[in-house]
Parts: sequence; C-alpha cells; structure tokens
Amino acid sequence: MSQPVQLVIHIDTLPGRGQEQVTAFERLAPIVRAEAGCLQYDLHRVSGEADRFVLIERWSSQAALAAHDATPHMIEADAAGPAFRAGPAEVIRLDAEPLA
Repeated sequence: MSQPVQLVIHIDTLPGRGQEQVTAFERLAPIVRAEAGCLQYDLHRVSGEADRFVLIERWSSQAALAAHDATPHMIEADAAGPAFRAGPAEVIRLDAEPLA
C-alpha cells in the first residue's frame, strides 16, 4: 500500500499582487479538489503579509500527485504563475508519519 504524500508550499507574490494568487487559487481549487487522490488542497495567507502564502496539499499516493502535476489545468496554472509570483514556489515534502 502506498503512503500519502504531504506538501507544504511557500509562495511569495510580487509586491501588491497577492490578490492575483488568491483569484487564481479560487478558480483552480474546486478542480484540484475533485481530482482522484486529492485529500487536501488549501491556501493560507501568512498572517500580516498580503503577498505571502502557504499551500497545504495532501495526496493519497505519489501516483495521485504525479497525475495531478500532469493535468492540463496545473500545466496552465504553472505557466501563469510567473506573471504575479516573486519567484518559484518552495515545495517542502513532509514525512508521512509525524515524529510524536
């Protein structure tokens, strides 16, 4: 049985462009959440910082995450991101099990 995949993704937008990230996420989230294997897909603004975000993703397996990454809507979203993002997102993959 495959292990779930958990990701924490740090996203910084260009100054004053945070709402563009929110708008893009609002369009994309229902589509992603409907994908097979999506367990969680939530964007949070960093408290007090209008242009910094954390995206939390959980997938049922590595195969589900790989299928997600190859969808046309994600390819399109990845291509659109540089217009309002300050740089590439920082993707942090967590171990499947918490330490304590």
